[in-house]
Parts: sequence; structure tokens; C-alpha cells
Amino acid sequence: MQSRRKLRFRLIVTFVLFGFGLSALFAVASLYVRAKVENQLIDQSLEADLRQAVENKHLHPDQPPHSDLIVVWFWSDRTVYQAPLAWQGLKPGVYDMRGGSDGMPQRYKLAVVRKYGLDAFLTYDISREDLGKRQLITSLVAAVILFTLLSLAVGYWLSHRVMRPVTELAQRLRAFRSGRQLEPLAPHFAEDEVGELAAALDDYAQRQSALIQRDREFNSDVSHELRTPLAVIASTTELLVATPDLPEKLHTRLQRIERAVRQATELTQALLLLSRAERSGPVDGETTDVAKVVAEVIDTHRPDIARKPIELRAEIEAQVTVEAPSSVVAVALGNLVGNACKYTQEGEIVVRVQAGRVRVEDTGPGIRAEDAEHLFERGVRGEGETVKGAGLGLAIVRRLCELYGWRVTLAPRAERGAVATLDFEIPVED
Repeated sequence: MQSRRKLRFRLIVTFVLFGFGLSALFAVASLYVRAKVENQLIDQSLEADLRQAVENKHLHPDQPPHSDLIVVWFWSDRTVYQAPLAWQGLKPGVYDMRGGSDGMPQRYKLAVVRKYGLDAFLTYDISREDLGKRQLITSLVAAVILFTLLSLAVGYWLSHRVMRPVTELAQRLRAFRSGRQLEPLAPHFAEDEVGELAAALDDYAQRQSALIQRDREFNSDVSHELRTPLAVIASTTELLVATPDLPEKLHTRLQRIERAVRQATELTQALLLLSRAERSGPVDGETTDVAKVVAEVIDTHRPDIARKPIELRAEIEAQVTVEAPSSVVAVALGNLVGNACKYTQEGEIVVRVQAGRVRVEDTGPGIRAEDAEHLFERGVRGEGETVKGAGLGLAIVRRLCELYGWRVTLAPRAERGAVATLDFEIPVED
């Protein structure tokens, strides 16, 4: 899973890692260079001192073979066997030796010179250099820690300065999301990368605003223009239904027309309210009895299941009143009940009015839990549908719920079928 750390945090971590890596690399390089140079200097010094001692011994045989600074062992070619066994076969040069016996230190350097028939050896105890090496390592570790902390402080300060324009851009975008009028972003930023991003966002926002405005105006105009012909159809149908001695078959068809006109009128009103409310917010004050709307919705959809062995009923477990137009509640519940009627071929459809919500339970083919949220997208239809549709019903319900602060969900039913839940009161999560 990809990490979702904030950009500022990643900048700080990057800067700290860079400071730590650079200081650690410098410390390791310092140790290596010190060891390399120190070893070369000691080797050269030992070899030079020993050669000088051999020259002095050759020129002044009676002079003691040691001084306050160096101690040299001399043997002739015939007495070299008296030297330590590890020294006897060594060629001229400087060697790293390990002792611990014959009075030799644990670690020492041995310089060997063979000249003028003399075998000369000079030792140097390097174990005493370990203390200085440990002190240097301690100092370097402390320096690495210090530079890492300094990198952390500098990284924190620099990340704040670098991210300040980006943070300001995000704050301005969040302010627009709260409903404020969209203002140009680019004038508030310098002509750099953030300024280019702000200009691109301005261009995108302008195009999206124009598209949304056209969509809202189209919905509003269409919804408004449909109200007049629907009103004419409704009034004409009402007059025809009231005609005496009307044949039963014709009376039934006129009732179906009347229900369809009422459903279309409710949908038109809901779309008109939705278009207006998206610009100015939902109009408060109008209340609706949910149980009454449920009864009307069930009566409207009974013809849809007239030829199916399905029982469609309502169970009122609580009285629910919502602050919204009845047409909005009717459209939301009508789409949920209509989907249940389309999918269910036999069994029952139960509309339960419970405290703060309505549940529509059916015995249809059901849905997969992972597909539930996907069905609320525009143009998406469920599998196994027997009646064709555009796949817009649930999308409209979701938009109405977002506008009025409700919540709609779909889930598979435990026994068989699906459950659609319309929550009018969403609990506040801690």
C-alpha cells in the first residue's frame, strides 16, 4: 500500500536523510583517510629511523644500539637465529604483527632492514593508538548526530517556506468548496510553479463553472417548461375519470395515466428544486409525513407488479416527519421502490418506515456488497434487470440525499434479495 504522508513531512524526512547520509559519509571518509595516512606516515618513519640506526651501527660499531626514542635489535647473519621465530624469514620492509608473548605488545609494527651483514629490527606499539581512534570515532558520531539534528531543524524551516504557497493554494480551494464565489487564484501567487498551477486551476474552474451553469439552467428550464403540459394532461385526465358511465377498462387506463402524470410531476418538481437549491441551498420550512408518501408511492407502483406473484406492502413502525418537500421524498422513495419492483420476480417487497429511516426490502436476485456503491453512479444499471432503463434513478436519489443531508445505501439481504435504506437522520460519528 502506497504511503500517504504529507508532502511537507516527506520533504523534512528527505532533508534529514540527506544530512545524515552526507555527515555519515564524511565521518567514514575521515576515518579511512586518517587510518590510511597515519599508517603510511608510521611505516615511512619506522623504516627511515631503522635505516639511520643501521648506518650509525655500521659507522660506529661500539655505539649502543638504542636511544631514548627507539630500541633496535641487531643480529649478524650467523646469530639471527636468536631473534624471534616470526621475524627470521621476513624481507626488508614494514609489517603489521601480532604478539602477546616474549614481552611483545598485542599489536605492533615491525620494521626490517638487512644491510652490511646486519639484521636490524625496530618495533612500534600501535595498540596505544586505539584510544585516540576511539576518541575520534566518538567525536565523529557526535558530529553526525549534531548535523542530523541541524538538518532536521533546517528541513523543518525550509519545508515551511517551500510549502507555504502550496498550503495557501489549498486553503483558498477549500474556501471555495464551502460555497463562496469562485475567485481567480493566480493573482495571489508569484510567477513560479505554484503560480502556473493556480493559473491552470483557474482555467479548469472557469470551464467547469460554465459547464455546471449550463447544466443547471437546462435542468431548470426543462423542468419549468414541463410543468405546463403535465398540468394540462393531469386536468384533462381528471375530467375524463369523472365522466359517468365510463367503461371499466378505459377507467383503469385513465387511472394509470393519472398516476404516471403525478409521478412525472413530482419528478419535475424535484428536479426544479434540485436545480434551484444547488445554487442557493435547500428551502427549509416545508415538512412531509413519510408514511403518507410511502402509501402514495406503493399505490403508484402496484400496476408494475400486477402480473407478478409479488406482495407489495408497507409496515409503519414509527411516525417520521422530514423537513423537505413531499415531491423530493416521493422521488427518492419512488426510485427505490421502483427498482425493487423491476428486479423482483416473485416473493415480496416490504417498505418499512422506522425511526428516522425507510427500508425497502425485496426478494429479488440481490446485489454484491462490493457493487453496492457503484450502482449510484450515473448510467450504471444492475444485473438481471427485466425492464430497461437509463440508470439515472439511484444517481438522482444520491444527489437529493447530498442536498438534504440524508444518506442512501444498498446492501444484500441476509436471506435473499437486497435492502435499500434511506436515512433521514445520520448519526454524528465521534
